[in-house]
Amino acid sequence: MTDRPYIDRMKKMMAGEIEPPPIGQLIGFRMVEIAPDFAAFEMDTAPRHTNPMGTLHGGILCDLADAALSMAWASELTTGETFTTLELKINFLKPVWETHLRAEARVVRRGKTVGLAMCDVRDANGDLVAHATSTLMTLRGEQAKGR
Repeated sequence: MTDRPYIDRMKKMMAGEIEPPPIGQLIGFRMVEIAPDFAAFEMDTAPRHTNPMGTLHGGILCDLADAALSMAWASELTTGETFTTLELKINFLKPVWETHLRAEARVVRRGKTVGLAMCDVRDANGDLVAHATSTLMTLRGEQAKGR
């Protein structure tokens, strides 16, 4: 064990030792890689993920990217720290139907409290379908209690 509780927990999750979070189960995404300041999630899209036009609902792409961005940030948090998202922005670059998606997120800048992460979401052909950025804030002490 390290003093990186989130990264340790995510490794256990990927190994099947603990359950993934309910949102991942509901939507169908899963973490496939975790390292300091990096996380990758994957999912297979299905008709249940579509919008009224028949393409993948943008919220699904947003949830997938947000999960990767959040865990990239959380990977370097220590005991007693937690975090929150201050802002999330996503650009939808290509329509998506049924495919395999991979979201790779990296921390671009980690300040003492606030930082920036970015995520690219690619389809089964490796085409960039979405790009997201997130401003995240580390919470400590009283701010972190109960989170």
